[in-house]
Amino acid sequence: MDDFMIRPAEPAQLGAVAELRWQWILEGGDQPVTTRGEFVRHFVDWAAEHAGSHRCMVVVRDGAVIGMAWLAVVQRVPTPSALRRASGDLQCVYVIPGERDSGVGGRLVEAVLSRARELGLERVTVHSSPRAIPAYARRGFASSPRLLHTHVSRADSYP
Repeated sequence: MDDFMIRPAEPAQLGAVAELRWQWILEGGDQPVTTRGEFVRHFVDWAAEHAGSHRCMVVVRDGAVIGMAWLAVVQRVPTPSALRRASGDLQCVYVIPGERDSGVGGRLVEAVLSRARELGLERVTVHSSPRAIPAYARRGFASSPRLLHTHVSRADSYP
């Protein structure tokens, strides 16, 4: 029996999700450009503003949020054969260090993919760290010669 739950984040949990994002950046050695409190407030406001396009799933154990993953849904241009189209991008998958390599992250990704299927998305992409590529591959992600990208600006230059 699992001792954790995976479910959509509740508004009251977004502060804890922001704390996970803060922790992730510190683990990576990056330097925050703001205070922790200011970031948490900004993050919670951002999540509320983008609730229609960005859906957060959380892993909860004993009332504590121990993991998160976001599904960004992008509407696609209609075609004569499909008037409503959308795709998804799996973003910010994070599990606290003590829970990694336990299967929790894989179950979280599976929950997000299940939600993507419920929404009728055409595809889900992910930009992965090298360490996580095998985990995504086990869940059906594969390289595609048709999906290309280019860097057009620095991430911090967006208004």
